[in-house]
Amino acid sequence: TGAISSLQRQMEIQQSELRRIRSEKELLQKQLREREVQLQAVSDKFCSLTEEQRQEEAVVMMEEENRNLQQVVTEQESQLAEQNKLISELQGTISQLQAEVVTTRLHLLKQTQAQKEIQSQAEALQHKELQTRVALERISSKFERYRNKIIQATFSMEGSQEPLAELTDEEVLEAMQKIINERTEFQQMLKNKGSK
Repeated sequence: TGAISSLQRQMEIQQSELRRIRSEKELLQKQLREREVQLQAVSDKFCSLTEEQRQEEAVVMMEEENRNLQQVVTEQESQLAEQNKLISELQGTISQLQAEVVTTRLHLLKQTQAQKEIQSQAEALQHKELQTRVALERISSKFERYRNKIIQATFSMEGSQEPLAELTDEEVLEAMQKIINERTEFQQMLKNKGSK
């Protein structure tokens, strides 16, 4: 947004400069028209003189006026040529600035779209994380109930002693393994005696 504002300010400055040059051009053209009016006035003045005086003065004054006018026209044409060149350059600069504004806006639009996509992905990941946490809590709760049932089954057998403190997973496994070993030995003993 800052880049666009800067480009727009530059464009406004260039357009202001263009308006100023065009105003100067109009002023020069106005001055040229005024010179033409003066020339017409001189011509009208000559009309009131006698034919001979008119011819003599007309030749001298017309030559001088023509030289002056020719010099003014040459200078003004040169200035107009320079201003036309400057106008063309300014229009090119304005076109370039407008293109840069469009490019910057497109870039900002792409960045906004990319940000929205990232935001959407982040929300999806947060939702997935929440689901995973819920599933993990459910599994942890299930595991804890299963563990408690194992402990209860393991230490509720005849001859077993209730644990005095909270058991670790290794202690529970050892107790289960001991029961399994005892049952295996008992089954083997029954087999050896021929009992079912």
